[in-house]
Amino acid sequence: MTTTIAVARNIHLSAQKGRLVADQIRGLPVAQALNILAFSPKKGAGIIKKALESAIANAEHNDGADIDELKVTTIYIDKAASLKRFMARAKGRGARIEKQTCHITVSVGSQG
Repeated sequence: MTTTIAVARNIHLSAQKGRLVADQIRGLPVAQALNILAFSPKKGAGIIKKALESAIANAEHNDGADIDELKVTTIYIDKAASLKRFMARAKGRGARIEKQTCHITVSVGSQG
């Protein structure tokens, strides 16, 4: 069984919110996973769908895989660097804001 990966790096999405979507499609056939992602209202669903489509295209082009036999073998979302910002608060103070980013790794392989 050959596996093919696609990595989306420095995505403006928190890892915690992305993992909620990733847990829904782990281990599913790619057709079913794409269907779930297409109708999910979460922001991360569209981003993960794009990474999954890239992994499917990589499997088809590089390995000559049949799309109907592919499934999501592994998917994980790692925390990346946070962008630090300050927001003005009362009495001349400032509050620290962290804009979270993450890396999305999707691996697809044959169901056999």
